[in-house]
Amino acid sequence: MSRPRGEAPRNGMRIRFGDRARPDRAEGPGVTRRGLVLLGAQLLVAGGLAWRMRQFQIVEGEHYRLLAEENRINMRLIAPTRGQIFDRKNQPLAINQQNFRVVMIREQAGDPEAALDRLGRIVEISPRARERVLDEIRSKSAFVPVVVAEHLDWDTFAKINVNAPALPGILPEVGLSRHYPAGPETAHVVGYVGRVTQKDLDQADDQDPVLQIPEFQIGKRGLERGLERKLRGQAGTRRIEVNALGRVIRELDRVEGQPGPDLHLTLDLALQDYANWRLREESGAAVLLDLRHGDVLAMASTPSFEPNLFVRGISGPDYKALLEHEYRPLHNKWASGMYPPGSTFKMVVALAALEDGVIAPEETVFCNGGYELGNRRFHCWRRGGHGHVAQRAALEQSCDVYFYEAAKRVGIERIAAMAQRLGLGQRADMPLPELKGGLIPDKAWKSRNREEPWLVGDTLNAGIGQGFVLATPLQLAVMTARLATGRALEPRLILARDGRPAPVPEAAPLGIAEAHLALVRRGMFDVVNSRRGTARRARIDDKANRMAGKTGTSQVRNITKAERALGVFRNEDLPWRRRDHALFVGYAPYEDPRFAVAVVVEHGGGGSKAAAPVARDILMRGLWGGEPPLTAYPPGQAPERPVPTPQPRPVSGDGNTPPRIRT
Repeated sequence: MSRPRGEAPRNGMRIRFGDRARPDRAEGPGVTRRGLVLLGAQLLVAGGLAWRMRQFQIVEGEHYRLLAEENRINMRLIAPTRGQIFDRKNQPLAINQQNFRVVMIREQAGDPEAALDRLGRIVEISPRARERVLDEIRSKSAFVPVVVAEHLDWDTFAKINVNAPALPGILPEVGLSRHYPAGPETAHVVGYVGRVTQKDLDQADDQDPVLQIPEFQIGKRGLERGLERKLRGQAGTRRIEVNALGRVIRELDRVEGQPGPDLHLTLDLALQDYANWRLREESGAAVLLDLRHGDVLAMASTPSFEPNLFVRGISGPDYKALLEHEYRPLHNKWASGMYPPGSTFKMVVALAALEDGVIAPEETVFCNGGYELGNRRFHCWRRGGHGHVAQRAALEQSCDVYFYEAAKRVGIERIAAMAQRLGLGQRADMPLPELKGGLIPDKAWKSRNREEPWLVGDTLNAGIGQGFVLATPLQLAVMTARLATGRALEPRLILARDGRPAPVPEAAPLGIAEAHLALVRRGMFDVVNSRRGTARRARIDDKANRMAGKTGTSQVRNITKAERALGVFRNEDLPWRRRDHALFVGYAPYEDPRFAVAVVVEHGGGGSKAAAPVARDILMRGLWGGEPPLTAYPPGQAPERPVPTPQPRPVSGDGNTPPRIRT
């Protein structure tokens, strides 16, 4: 019986196979190159994810665990250090002083009233301050510090530190606060800082987040306000960890801010002090300019005020006293006080008439004490008149009739153009918000603002600096500087920023004929030095330093016929507020002009009596660089005792030496 090949015998007998057995072949698709690429890509992605997960969980795990709780990481601003201000000789005018203060944290202090009682044994806390602290503590979270007292002296601050263990929740701190060493002397120039109010936030142009910092202070007046953005600097930042209630746990990171640049002004503090002292009993203003570059050496407005009171928070009664003072100490008279320039405007009219050729230098006008226009008589200050006067004599004796005639001939348009060429009616390019532009009227101005036509009588009034004409003391000083030099000098207040000198622009020529300028200057020289000059008693009796100038009296009101009938003719017969303003402008030396000055004494009466001696003394102080010799004064005009030069003020507070100006 035959068997199929390869079948094993059933009885266990060995069988030799004729053919060798062959293994079966595997069936199905093989591994392709595309599959290998996909496999590699999957492995690469998986590896990258694994590596990134390791970074997240191990290397950066702590960082992201903090960020996961958004309410635990806050960014806080660090208030920048404010730039300091110095005069041209490095004397401090506005510095950052150490502020020793004490704060209270309610959650650590327990009963706030009991804590204040304990602190009150060391620091005097007024009832008003106590009420303010308690109100703030109630309105803020328990962990937020509240300022109890600041600007403490060192002894008091030291006592608080020594008694710290017995004063839980009371923490002494050291910060920076603005301080003005010169006090009232430079208050109207430098200004002051104060706490940011909602009004400040509404009016802010830059919307800098630093303004939101509690207790942050910004400039309120003067240069502090005008240069606020520059002086402020740039805030720093710190990243802190807080808990759910907002309590600070720790600081994670800090980036310091950029301090504001330090400023050096053109002011000379010694001259500034003297100008304030010389006007000490008056309501007035004085400006002194250096004619080389237009540097402002002194700008005094009297009476002044103490700016440090505003930094610390002025009291209601003190502020009310300033507001109600008859002499208006808060009003910056040299910057925003606009006065009729009176006869100090006559040089403008003279130059306008000469330049236009409507009047010759030697042509005379007859003055009989008045000028008739229609049915109205315009009076000269001298009732009997001056007789026949040419221009030089008209300036010397301040003849009103001559300038009525000159103004009528030349017209208001050319007068206005000359006034603007000399710096009147224009706001100076200085970073002082209080600066006013004055007023130089013309026909278009009156039509636009009064809806009335310009009259010839308006021109006559403008010819003697009355009517609608208004100027600030700073503008009058600029006018005088341009008359003295023949150049379009601009007042300059910033000498250097962070030690780097500010650029000095070249003053262009005025474009006025030198012969005409010389004629006006000779008239101004005669005003002070000739026998009939209106300011002869205020001259400088030193040949090398003789002064040229012009008096002015600006009328506040007319004396009525009824008052004249009662015998009221003089300013002294009127109440102070109804008296005329006294003005004087001048420069020295006459042969080689170096300084120009303008002085206004409110309701001072005649310019020759009230303003000219003040201007002369300020000029002399600049010319001699200190106390002038007694022989330089006219007989009987020398002061009874020399006025000491103000001593340099040391920098107080942190003791830093002010930076020098790099040239």
